[in-house]
Amino acid sequence: MVTVRFFAVLKKLVGQDTMHLDVNGHTTLKELLDRLEQEIPSLRTTLREGRTLVAVNQEIAQEETPITDGDEVAFLPPFAGGQH
Repeated sequence: MVTVRFFAVLKKLVGQDTMHLDVNGHTTLKELLDRLEQEIPSLRTTLREGRTLVAVNQEIAQEETPITDGDEVAFLPPFAGGQH
């Protein structure tokens, strides 16, 4: 089981901040992204814009990052605010 967390606009698109997904053995972040886009089509544009950071176990991840049972995957879209 993988815990998937959504923040900001993604949380609103999905309608929840956390979901749990079964992963069969070894999968990659790209495979997880593809699965999420199929299950929740409204995520496709936001995830593929290239501005959403994805962290696996609190470390920024790439598409080839392995995802295994017990991992936490967090989707962090751009946040507004801060000082210039």
